[in-house]
Amino acid sequence: MKLTADYHTHTIYSDGKNTVLENALRAKETGLGEIAITEHGYSHCFRGIKRKETESWLSEIRTACEYAELPVLAGMECNIRGESGLTDFTPDDYENFDVYLAGIHVVIHYEKFSDRKLGWGGWFRRYFHVKPSASYVKATTRAYINTIMKQPVDIITHLNYQCFADAAEVAKCCRDYGTYLEISSKKQHLTDEELAACAATGVRFVVNSDAHSVDRIGDTSLAAEQIARVGIPLSQIDNIEGRYPEFRFAEYKKHM
Repeated sequence: MKLTADYHTHTIYSDGKNTVLENALRAKETGLGEIAITEHGYSHCFRGIKRKETESWLSEIRTACEYAELPVLAGMECNIRGESGLTDFTPDDYENFDVYLAGIHVVIHYEKFSDRKLGWGGWFRRYFHVKPSASYVKATTRAYINTIMKQPVDIITHLNYQCFADAAEVAKCCRDYGTYLEISSKKQHLTDEELAACAATGVRFVVNSDAHSVDRIGDTSLAAEQIARVGIPLSQIDNIEGRYPEFRFAEYKKHM
């Protein structure tokens, strides 16, 4: 399985170890056709890019495109901030970005006090091996689905990492709205059974490294093992073997 493009990487602007240019040059070195730089979103308390840093970050991306001689896309791994589907982006942010990722994280500024259960509730249950309640699973599933329905999200990142949702229901929504589901090569976020159930919905996948250092850019090993084990058809993955995804965010912006 050969990766065409890596759409989930971080730099020193969030919690990565390397610069934008170093990420881009590594992508070129490994034979990728393009790379997205996707920092943690503005509402992340400690690891997110700051709004005041956005212009310098975009400037570095433009420079990296020239030096690495490949497309370097400006993206953000936005935080899902509540059951309503609110994320870090507002429509005013859209013009600066090429790729729109979204996922649930723990230490963020939530929309409401009660929304803390999405991240902190999942972390607690994972850490202490507590079975999630049906109401918690419904709330988390609703947060993912509202995000996909209300926002032009390209990729849902690491579904069910440190949280619990009905993965198949989220996958159905991704399928219906043209959002990709990420198979992460950094961490196995879905069980084999959950991944099989997602694949059965017909959802389209992308494989990403979620690289926080240059040595992991383009890495597919962990994802490839699970894909082979579960029997996911490679034809259902849109950023391998020379294929590129059709992202809804870019199409959405054409009609703004």
